[in-house]
Amino acid sequence: MGEVEPGPVGPLEPPEPPETSASRRPGGIRVLKRNMKRNGSRNCLNRRSRFGSRERDWLKEDVKRGCVYLYGADTTTATTTTTSSSSSASSSSSSSSDLHLVLCTVETPASEICAGEGRESLYLQLHGDLVRKLEPTEQPLQIVYDYLSRLGFDDPVRIQEEATNPDLSCMIRFYGEKPCQMDHLDRILLSGIYNVRKGKTQLHKWAERLVVLCGTCLIVSSVKDCQTGKMHILPLVGGKIEEVKRRQYSLAFSSAGAQAQTYHVSFETLAEYQRWHRQASKVVSQRISTVDLSCYSLEEIPEHLFYSQDITYLNLRHNFMQLERPGGLDTLYKFSQLKSLNLSHNKLGLFPVSLCEISTLTELNLSCNGFYDLPSHIGSLLNLQTLCLDGNFLTTLPEELGNLQQLSSLGISFNNFNQIPEIYEKLTMLDKIILAGNCLEVLNLGVLTRMSHIKHVDLRMNCLKSTITENLEGNKHITHMDLRDNQLTDLDLSSLCSLELLHCERNQLRELTLSGFSLRTLYANSNRLTAVNIYPVPNALTSLELSRNLLECVPDWACEAKKLEILDVSFNLLTEVPMRILSSLSLRKLMVGHNHIQVLPALVEHIPLEVLDVQHNLLSRLPDTLFSKALNLRYLNASANNLESLPSACAGEESLSVLQLLYLTSNLLTDQCIPVLVGHPHLRILHLANNQLQTFPASKLNKLEQLEELNLSGNKLKTIPTTIANCKRLHTLVAHSNNISIFPEILQLPLIQFVDLSCNDLTEILIPEVLPATLQDLDLTGNTNLVLEHKTLDMFSHITTLKIDQKPLPTTDSTVTSTFWSHGLAEMAGQRNKLCVSALAMDNFAEGVGAVYGMFDGDRNEELPRLLQCTMADVLLEEVQKSTNDTVFMANTFLVSHRKLGMAGQKLGSSALLCYIRPDTADPTSSFSLTVANVGTCQAVLCRGGKPLPLSKVFSLEQDPEEAERVKDQKAIITEDNKVNGVTYCTRMLGCTYLYPWILPKPHISSTPLTIQDELLILGNKALWEHLSYTEAVNAVRHVQDPLAAAKKLCTLAQSYGCQDNVGAMVVYLNIGEEGCTCEMNGLTLPGPVGFASTTTIKDAPKPTTPSSSSGIASEFSSEMSTSEVSSEVGSTASDEHNTGGLEAGLLPRPERRCSLHPIPTSGVFQRQPSCATFSSNQSDNGLDSDDDQPVEGVITNGSKVEVEVDIHCCQGRDLDTPPTFSENSSIPCPEEQARGLCLGIRRQNSVNSGILLPMSRDKMELQKSPSTSCLYGKKLSNGSIVPLEDSLNLIEVATEAPKRKTGYFAAPTQLEPEDQFVVPRDLEEEVKEQMKPQHEGRPEPEPSGEDRTEPPEEFDTAL
Repeated sequence: MGEVEPGPVGPLEPPEPPETSASRRPGGIRVLKRNMKRNGSRNCLNRRSRFGSRERDWLKEDVKRGCVYLYGADTTTATTTTTSSSSSASSSSSSSSDLHLVLCTVETPASEICAGEGRESLYLQLHGDLVRKLEPTEQPLQIVYDYLSRLGFDDPVRIQEEATNPDLSCMIRFYGEKPCQMDHLDRILLSGIYNVRKGKTQLHKWAERLVVLCGTCLIVSSVKDCQTGKMHILPLVGGKIEEVKRRQYSLAFSSAGAQAQTYHVSFETLAEYQRWHRQASKVVSQRISTVDLSCYSLEEIPEHLFYSQDITYLNLRHNFMQLERPGGLDTLYKFSQLKSLNLSHNKLGLFPVSLCEISTLTELNLSCNGFYDLPSHIGSLLNLQTLCLDGNFLTTLPEELGNLQQLSSLGISFNNFNQIPEIYEKLTMLDKIILAGNCLEVLNLGVLTRMSHIKHVDLRMNCLKSTITENLEGNKHITHMDLRDNQLTDLDLSSLCSLELLHCERNQLRELTLSGFSLRTLYANSNRLTAVNIYPVPNALTSLELSRNLLECVPDWACEAKKLEILDVSFNLLTEVPMRILSSLSLRKLMVGHNHIQVLPALVEHIPLEVLDVQHNLLSRLPDTLFSKALNLRYLNASANNLESLPSACAGEESLSVLQLLYLTSNLLTDQCIPVLVGHPHLRILHLANNQLQTFPASKLNKLEQLEELNLSGNKLKTIPTTIANCKRLHTLVAHSNNISIFPEILQLPLIQFVDLSCNDLTEILIPEVLPATLQDLDLTGNTNLVLEHKTLDMFSHITTLKIDQKPLPTTDSTVTSTFWSHGLAEMAGQRNKLCVSALAMDNFAEGVGAVYGMFDGDRNEELPRLLQCTMADVLLEEVQKSTNDTVFMANTFLVSHRKLGMAGQKLGSSALLCYIRPDTADPTSSFSLTVANVGTCQAVLCRGGKPLPLSKVFSLEQDPEEAERVKDQKAIITEDNKVNGVTYCTRMLGCTYLYPWILPKPHISSTPLTIQDELLILGNKALWEHLSYTEAVNAVRHVQDPLAAAKKLCTLAQSYGCQDNVGAMVVYLNIGEEGCTCEMNGLTLPGPVGFASTTTIKDAPKPTTPSSSSGIASEFSSEMSTSEVSSEVGSTASDEHNTGGLEAGLLPRPERRCSLHPIPTSGVFQRQPSCATFSSNQSDNGLDSDDDQPVEGVITNGSKVEVEVDIHCCQGRDLDTPPTFSENSSIPCPEEQARGLCLGIRRQNSVNSGILLPMSRDKMELQKSPSTSCLYGKKLSNGSIVPLEDSLNLIEVATEAPKRKTGYFAAPTQLEPEDQFVVPRDLEEEVKEQMKPQHEGRPEPEPSGEDRTEPPEEFDTAL
């Protein structure tokens, strides 16, 4: 911590520490200057968030006190000058400090802080984006507190604590000077003194001139008289820029036209030459004089821009433009040719009246500026054609707006209008009413009738509840109407006789009445419709979508529509499909899935049908003539029916079928249906999962040469035919959950990419000498008898993802909890080329007394899900120590994780779901409670008594009207595809901080006591629940024995039902009840040396070899490693450490083993939990140690990324006032840590000696030399080498004390992970032995028998 300048203590300052002196600032502001640069030494921790204990005590006295971090001008590492008289400060004078820490209160204004710092102004930056100048009266600390409160923090003390965390700077940051980035400056203005020559000939001499490139012009002037002398202005739009070959680093700038002028400019360096060439090329390539200065945090227009008098389009969007400034909005009239001006998102507050003087304007955008009214002067903009006023607070429009007779587009969406403005009647050039997101409650059709020039009406996302028709006169003008997301119950638009398109989705409609004279398209999904009346018959109707309603039959008029091409009546109550519909000569796409249809009518004539979806009905057979009459059929989905057979493809020898996609999952099909498939030679995708297939004839598969994707999961197949090698185009084979014992010959296929043979009976793999280069994903988990040789693993080294089972490992105490819950995970990329879904699974959490499961969906990004997967459990563990209220610690877990995403979370976002199972202390009738929290679209469903119990809330605009109303009230622009600012459907996410306050990280939280009736828990992402109902998902996996097979089944069902996106599913089997108790006090003995399989995932290794720890609360991601490379495939969380006996472990009593129902109290102890960490290694290609003959068990290091379990624990004492006592569950304090109130220790989580501390003597150095004990004090890296650890590394840094990167990522010292043994400093060894002696004396040691006297086998303690 830097030294504070001397001076008396101010009224707001904390008491002066004796080692420092305080300076009296105006208002008593305390300023702490500190160097925030990271030191590379692992033993040197420069903590950004720490300041003296006196300062902390001062903050605790009042929650309205806090601190503000002031950064310098540089955006990345802002620098300021520090003055210090101490020797330590002078020694580091070469690197100036990069921030000041100012202690203040919520009432301290910015002017007071500026006076104390000697600054003119303070600047505020949100989410690493725009920088705004604070007003002198604004209160910086209050701004921070309000920001945290809106994020979701409720406790004032916690808000104060969060405000002192420097990682918050990725979301909100203060500057003492306005930061400026070089690339921004280059795009605004380039200037410099260079040698210039005028003209194309060499008659003129080179002379030194000041050259400026700003806007659309090149300005050349004298160096001395640059402001008053003669200036040469060269318009560049339409001109050209050329390289001068005879002179190094020279460019020739030429204007357009017959009287073109040319200037030669000679630059001194290549970098300057490239900057000028790049920027000038953009200008000369324009056809219209356009200047884009958006998103530059400008308060005024650059002075040199006014020399560009040819500017016609000026974009100033997303700035902080002021009115009365030298280059403010009042000076825009100087651009005499300006036609288009964009001033949206400038927070103007008041309409700039001076804009009304720019008579040349034809387009004006003033969206999102907080206007409450418009001035009457706006009527003077007679040439205006487009006026955009979206996202303001307007309730009326001035009468003078009617003077703008050339106005053809008026946007007033997302304002506060409660009726259609009457001014529309005067604006006869308008043909659209765009009033989306306002407050209209009644739709007056009579008003629209009087506006004969209006054809399109957009009233989506209002509060419409009813319609009014003043008279019987019809409206012959309106052709398009959008009434989505309102509250209409009945809608009668029969008076709109010219209506061609109607959107009325997501209302509460029971009945809909329309005119069919001109109707072409009708969208009425997601209502409660029981009747749709259209008269006359809509002969022009081409598309009709009525899905997710309550229709019991297809309307008669739909059967008579002669031009109907698309009909979607899925998710209704239909019992039959009319013959007239199926035999229609115009219908090309028919969607009747999720109904109660038992029989489809027989086909007599040929039909043009191309797409037929009849999934989730009660069909026992398809029409016999389906394939022979529907010769254009390309897509057929008949999944989830009762089909026992398939109709033949054709009657003749040669098939005319063009069927390409066939989905028949979850039927009753047997081997008899396979020959029928031969009649479809063009099949590309075939899904036959979850049927009753026992064999697949080789001769039949041989004829499906066009096959690209084959899914045979969930059958009873014993082999895959060898003729699959003839399917040269096959890229995906999914055959999990069968009885396959022989590995199919798929590695001969040239295009194979994805192979899933999990949950089978494979025993060995015969592979060719050369594998296909396209193979990316091979899943072999769940094959318990499969043994892979190292030669085989070497062959698989290039595969991006290899999933196999680990070898059985000795059972430990913590694995006993698997009797209460076990999990299985499945993730499938679908038709996307990357997987953006990650999951978290920890069966043994918090000393084995709980479990944590999570699902994270990044939609289009994979970075954030993997970051959350690696770290969120550790954040939860830390928050559990701070509060016992499940709502509090779950909410804070999400909010802290949101903060710690850092810069990665500024532009990217992710849905998140976290489920925490823990002993229930509130309900004595329940042994465990389940707490679920989520943001976004990931959901959790509990199966209780065979019935689904949803535990999550979907935060999307379409499914949560309350959230949609909140976002609308905060003036977000919701685009027509229902996305916030056109970015995301979600209203709450982790990340996407730049969309604050519309997108928030505060989760929905629910807690449920677990009972004996709770069978399983299902976690899934958006894609899973879009295609599976809660009931179907529960029924599909209730009777599946293996949780991995259950999760696989859910993903397979989703894909067969039409999912093409990433899909992820996790199934957690629950066995809650007293009969599952495994405590020793109940008479059970310790388990024997048996193990269970866990999943190891092998992925391509990134270039850096530094391991990325994911098991600590603060993990470090290497700056050289992309965060997208930090991945983890969670299959099972069993630790793969061996039981290692310490030197003096036998002297300590073994604690009584407890189960999760009866845990040993561990109050005041904080422990890190094992989590899946990703290690990289390119130093070993076979997983062998440098001096071993056999590979390390459970470790595969073939140049790919290896994911293993790492147990790292640290304890923090809470009771710091009483002297520490040491027992089986306590740790021994270290001298250097006692001063700061920390009690650190190492616990072995998965060991029979759990909780026993292992003190060490001076014999350690001698023991390290022994090969048998080398692993006790060294850590095995992923490449098999053993590195001895220093004494200082045996203590793990507490996460809150570890330095963090300024990006906000989880960070920790770049050091090796310590071993799971406790090292007692030499000066405390005797004291420890004395304190532990009474425990040993009180417990007699039995004499060892003859069998026990044998030397124990050597065991290696390794982190892998």
